[in-house]
Amino acid sequence: MGDTDRHGPNAGSREETDMIELAKQTPDEDEIPRQFNAARYYIDRHITEGRGDKAAYIDSSGTHSYRALAESVNRVANSLVSAGIRPESRVAMIMHDTVSFPVVFFGAIKAGIIPVAINTLLTTEHYQYILGDCRAQVLVISEALYDTVAPVLDDLPRLERVVVVGDNAHGHTLFDDFIKGADTEFEACDTTRDDACFWLYSSGSTGNPKGVVHRHANLYWTGRLYGRKVLGIEANDLIYSAAKLFFAYGLGNGMTFPLEVGATTVLLEGRPTPESVMDVLHQHQPTLFCGVPTLYAAMLANRDSGRDNGSQRLRRCISAGEALPEEIGQAFEQRFGAEILDGVGSTEMLHIYLSNRAGKVRYGTSGVAVPGYNLKLVNENGEDVSPGEIGELLVNAPSACDGYFNQRQKNLATFVGPWSFSGDKYYLDDNGHYVYCGRSDDMFKSGGNWVSPFEVESALISHDKVLEAAVIAHSDASGNLKPKAFVVLKDSAVGDNDLADELKQFVQQKLEKWKYPRWVEFIDELPKTATGKIQRFKLRDVETDTKAGA
Repeated sequence: MGDTDRHGPNAGSREETDMIELAKQTPDEDEIPRQFNAARYYIDRHITEGRGDKAAYIDSSGTHSYRALAESVNRVANSLVSAGIRPESRVAMIMHDTVSFPVVFFGAIKAGIIPVAINTLLTTEHYQYILGDCRAQVLVISEALYDTVAPVLDDLPRLERVVVVGDNAHGHTLFDDFIKGADTEFEACDTTRDDACFWLYSSGSTGNPKGVVHRHANLYWTGRLYGRKVLGIEANDLIYSAAKLFFAYGLGNGMTFPLEVGATTVLLEGRPTPESVMDVLHQHQPTLFCGVPTLYAAMLANRDSGRDNGSQRLRRCISAGEALPEEIGQAFEQRFGAEILDGVGSTEMLHIYLSNRAGKVRYGTSGVAVPGYNLKLVNENGEDVSPGEIGELLVNAPSACDGYFNQRQKNLATFVGPWSFSGDKYYLDDNGHYVYCGRSDDMFKSGGNWVSPFEVESALISHDKVLEAAVIAHSDASGNLKPKAFVVLKDSAVGDNDLADELKQFVQQKLEKWKYPRWVEFIDELPKTATGKIQRFKLRDVETDTKAGA
């Protein structure tokens, strides 16, 4: 199943066994006081610990200290309370990555009000659904996004106030005016660690997005268990996350982890293209960078990008969203001089729960469980599988959400006691590392044998002419399922039947025969969610003209 054991089955076995055993330790819930407000921990603590003058955030408007951050958070809390917004009400956030995002997020939390962070790349119809579903009383929105939401504002009877971050209020209230004159002191609402703290919405790769309810304690656990013990973030780090703050992944990278230790965060308001990301790396010289596989691949596709014109201080990168192909990880580390800790997480678990470790990276695997998280692989009958056998990944996470809002059937299907179904298929290699096979809905059997779309995709993108690939199940003339590949090339002009045949033979040389794609179709772009995940169901649903058939 690919070159996952290239270091040998016994390499580092003692260290890796220690890592796996450490991961099985369950954190003590009472490590967090029963009375706990996440804003008091992540904002106020830095003032009492003497970091008031230190830079917390750098955005397009300049550098913002921890003291300025705390004062603005308190202004938001006071303003929401003065506007009559009561604890446990919802405040929707459709906001670009500027310092205003953490200000609103933690300002609401400090007042016991629940911020709902929403994707900035959705359609008007999706916004109407989410704003209605979460029953928000207040919407805080970046001016550049207002026109997309404006057509449905009058159709949201529970929405009482719209606050616009920018210069044009569009007949509502400007954010600066909303908090102007508010007191810079605020006593945090007396919440508990188990109170609802904030909501996120799942990416909604199929159907409508689901409201994911997280507790105050969940931020703490991701900060302590992944931020400190896996990422290894320190107070003198400068972190930049290409993943936006409204994503669970970006929220941890850009808020929880730096605020856990008092580090500094760079925020990019615009879209994270390979060019804009390289500009941030060059201009600000971050020590930590958080990306997704498609972005790493795109950065590598530009032969001029690298450590010399990026960050000279970059010491570590992380990746999530989709599994990182081995070829991409190796090539990036060689060119940029920093290893990538590939991992897997979810909105439901809040951040990464399975990850590679610094200095022990095995590209082509997702690593081992994050300390404090427990994992298991089961078959269709719920029985544990043996090492090397493919099974569905279940997670027992201290940072697990309380469930989906108003979605009983989905809750019953996903959460079973302390365990949650991840929807991912994995197997354990000889070193105890988890090897990704694909989403449960994407895996299929060909001739009685399992086919991992991700494994075939990884083989394809190791070809020097391939930028990206997606593999789905497709019926042949006899009705049997076989792999079909959709391929994005680095040079679209060379996509023809000869190259299609070459790619088929190339995969046959790397994988078992039944796994090679019987059809190869060249396309300009793969359909993806806003988080960068490939939407294979769209490739299954849409009939396209085959440019290079079997």
